[in-house]
Amino acid sequence: MSQSNSFIPAVIDLEASGFGKGSYPIEVGVALADGSTHCYLIKPHPDWICWSEESEKLHGISQEILQHRGRGVKEVADELNRLLEGSTVYSDGWGFDSSWIALLFDVAQCPQKFKVAQLQMLFNEQQYNSWHEIHQEVIKAFNITRHRASSDAFLIQQTFVRSRGLPAAPLSCFLYYLQHRFRWSADPCCIIGNNDRPLD
Repeated sequence: MSQSNSFIPAVIDLEASGFGKGSYPIEVGVALADGSTHCYLIKPHPDWICWSEESEKLHGISQEILQHRGRGVKEVADELNRLLEGSTVYSDGWGFDSSWIALLFDVAQCPQKFKVAQLQMLFNEQQYNSWHEIHQEVIKAFNITRHRASSDAFLIQQTFVRSRGLPAAPLSCFLYYLQHRFRWSADPCCIIGNNDRPLD
């Protein structure tokens, strides 16, 4: 895939109830090209019953949080279409993420108006060779330790930016850093990022 050397991809990341058969999406995070982030907790559809305790240990999202804070699948699907309509968003875990997004829209019974593509399609040889090392540097630079969809999407995007030698969006990154450092709380809602907001 040919893209401008200055191209910054929008990145999507999902947390799920587990892996494999019966798993379903529980959180979607998006980092747009301007560095802003969006995050949505998903209230499981009644037919979604598979749950992995091991996965919960990684993302820290309980079933109780999803029942009380999550949005319905149709609402989340509509929000994603509004945010991403007509665009391509990239995932570093395309096999899982694309199938979970497809499941979300199938259950919501609405068309998906954006594409999910494999981030690695955009890599040059240097990025393949340096990705892991640069990703660890980015995690350390932003001091983000929680494993959640919006923060993961942001870190993946910033790894892409650095691995290409592109200038980061300084205001967006600065705001993200400040919000992470000074607005952190035990609240399980998505509050990290310019447009992440608590769910009532």
